[in-house]
Amino acid sequence: MTIVLTPYWSAADGVQKLKLEAQPKSLPPQGLLPPAFSPAVHLQRALLQLRSKTSNIEKNIFLSQLKHADVDTFYRLCLANMSEITPLIYTPTIGDACLQYSSNFRRPEGLFISINDKGKIGTILRNWPGQDEARISVVTDGSRILGLGDLGVNGMPIAIGKLSLYVAGAGIRPSSTLPIALDLGTNNQAFLEDPLYLGLRQKRASQAEYDEFMEEFMTEMSTVFPKLLVQFEDFSTDHAFDYLARFRGRFRTFNDDIQGTGAVVLAGLVSAARLAPLQARDHRILFHGAGSAGVGVAAQLLSFFTLNGLSEQEARDRIWLVDSRGLIYSGRENVAEYKKPFARKDYSGPPMTDLLDIIRYVKPTALMGLSTIKGAFTEAVIRRMASQTPRPIIFPLSNPVTLSECTFSEALRASGGSVLFASGSPFPSENFGGRMWEPGQGNNMYIFPGLGLGSILCRASSVTDSMVEAAAIGLADSLSVDERALELIYPRIERIREISAHIAARVIRAAQAANVDGATELRKLTDEQLLEFVQKKMWSPR
Repeated sequence: MTIVLTPYWSAADGVQKLKLEAQPKSLPPQGLLPPAFSPAVHLQRALLQLRSKTSNIEKNIFLSQLKHADVDTFYRLCLANMSEITPLIYTPTIGDACLQYSSNFRRPEGLFISINDKGKIGTILRNWPGQDEARISVVTDGSRILGLGDLGVNGMPIAIGKLSLYVAGAGIRPSSTLPIALDLGTNNQAFLEDPLYLGLRQKRASQAEYDEFMEEFMTEMSTVFPKLLVQFEDFSTDHAFDYLARFRGRFRTFNDDIQGTGAVVLAGLVSAARLAPLQARDHRILFHGAGSAGVGVAAQLLSFFTLNGLSEQEARDRIWLVDSRGLIYSGRENVAEYKKPFARKDYSGPPMTDLLDIIRYVKPTALMGLSTIKGAFTEAVIRRMASQTPRPIIFPLSNPVTLSECTFSEALRASGGSVLFASGSPFPSENFGGRMWEPGQGNNMYIFPGLGLGSILCRASSVTDSMVEAAAIGLADSLSVDERALELIYPRIERIREISAHIAARVIRAAQAANVDGATELRKLTDEQLLEFVQKKMWSPR
């Protein structure tokens, strides 16, 4: 095999270096492939095989098997067909993949660590064959998968799917990814009684056991994988906030449900607000849903106002939250601790539970749905929003699509075309009023690949709020001229590699400003050089 070394100038180090040129993927020896085999034609063959499947879960299974058999072809297929394949390996299909994980199981992928492994977690982590290469891990305990509830060890596909998007979206090497399912039991009785269920047949561990387990787990993770960034995924609301607060100052970690969702919604709000004829200070945001995602998004959206000159308290005064018991206010009994920062102090009347009544009272310009209640944004709700503001911002963000608060068609028609729309799951384009309208999708995939890549490349010691905010603003600023002319809320997913590089560079600059960057040599680079550095570090299939 010929090895090609090419000299290049390292602006970061101020010296000339040599780089190993990527080698073309070698074909097997003659006779082990059909004589007319062509990699280019094989890519077409794989796409035709995918499209021959009659259901999305079958397509998901096919893609999983393709990734195991030929990782380069899998990612070439992803990059060439992002809008088609993303919904198959992530939301909404990943929900069905989780529900059916134990029945569809074919081969293990990732690490499984149970409560019974307490005291020997480090030993299990060292069993991972790619220990030296690991850079990014998605960790779930399966306790709150999307809007589907407690799925136990069946939550593993969410970690696998997320990491596939880190590779496809940001060029993180497949060998650098580590999916982990933590099995601390499940309270899902159907799974406990399912003979095919792959997890422990016991109820979830107590809070004390949980805390001891997570402390050991994170400590051992940082010891065994000192260069690893950990993304928490789909923990229950109380654990999501608790473990993020407990670990983010000590380890390289972030929570995508709280911070990633918040960042992608912040980016969407910034884009939508540019199309609405209002000043930032005149916006009023109402959240329907106040779980970990809802409160996390609300906290992130404070930045929308503070970036426009308002104080944090002024920003907080412009956000209202509604949970399953109605409007959240200080005088209401039994308000969860994590919701109290957004409890209204200017309302002291009787409990207000009807969403339409709350909209009449608040007069919001933006309505955010994170309730996982299908159809919560009724025609009357949408019409009321449209009557109160010229361009109502309506984001039904609940996943999967079967739990979305409304569809794009419903929002478009009930608002008479005035709506500025983005959803958590994909909806088709609509023909209305003599033109085609494209819905926005507030997919976390826009944020977490670039946030992860930037954090890894600058060797950030922690993921700060400023880094998450930089990712959000980077996404809002990445819309092309054509996309802005079409009033798109988010850029087209086909540009994800370009978008992720742009976000990663912004994240690195934010890490530098916060003095949490370990790769301080990157500070010497101009913005143009930094973007070029990021792009060169992105892995591509061969």
